[in-house]
Amino acid sequence: MNNITLGKYIPLDSPIHRLDPRAKIVAMFALMICIFIPTGFYGYAVIGALLVICCIAAKLKVSYVLRSFKPMLVMMLFLSVVNAFFIKTGEPIFTIKSFTLYSGAITQTLYIVIRLMLMIVITTLLTATTKPLDMTLGIEDLLSPLQKLHFPTHDVAMMISLALRFIPQLLEEAERIIKAQASRGVDMENGSLKEKIRAILSLIVPLFVSCFQKADDLADAMEARGYVVGAKRVRYKQLKFRFGDVMTIVLVNVLLAGFITAAIWMGKNNAL
Repeated sequence: MNNITLGKYIPLDSPIHRLDPRAKIVAMFALMICIFIPTGFYGYAVIGALLVICCIAAKLKVSYVLRSFKPMLVMMLFLSVVNAFFIKTGEPIFTIKSFTLYSGAITQTLYIVIRLMLMIVITTLLTATTKPLDMTLGIEDLLSPLQKLHFPTHDVAMMISLALRFIPQLLEEAERIIKAQASRGVDMENGSLKEKIRAILSLIVPLFVSCFQKADDLADAMEARGYVVGAKRVRYKQLKFRFGDVMTIVLVNVLLAGFITAAIWMGKNNAL
């Protein structure tokens, strides 16, 4: 459970930490869009190099970033197996009895795995360098144009922020329950499939009970402090764009425009 890094804020002093949360959120979405623009492995290399520079600037340890990949290893392995069995494009690589592995399956698997890794690094970089309160304020400001349509921007921003904020706490609670169940003789790793299902249920049921209890306690605490859904509020902390924030937004939009241009150019060349 300690391998999960999403939602954990790392209090450091770095240029990335000092950026406006709105600039970081816009940059995150722009990079997410770039990932899905078909520019091949060259585009992934550009995004990867940019993320490495950002992680170094944010003073994040390599081990911390690598731990964010561990929860997705099972999904990556599953996608690799599925692609190997169902994608039959490209040149055959090798054949074992009735199974043939094609080059298209390997290429498609690499695309998916690299995309997942890049998205994990982007979200980890955002949550590790942005305080939960700043995240709420940034999301609310970005959604503020929707207020004209009577969209509850503050409530939505609050829900997103709380969801990110409670991910580490829920993981700590799950780890505590696992240790408590292990002390009672429950084995989460060994045993038959039926025994593993029972072990998982012994984790899920108390974890859900704990989640509902924490949600109830949080609702009582917010109500005791006078929080009313939909009420008009003022802020003590005001977000202000600085030169670095403006340059960040400009650079990611230039990168996005470059990726779109490259994809169009590559599409025309392939058509020829």
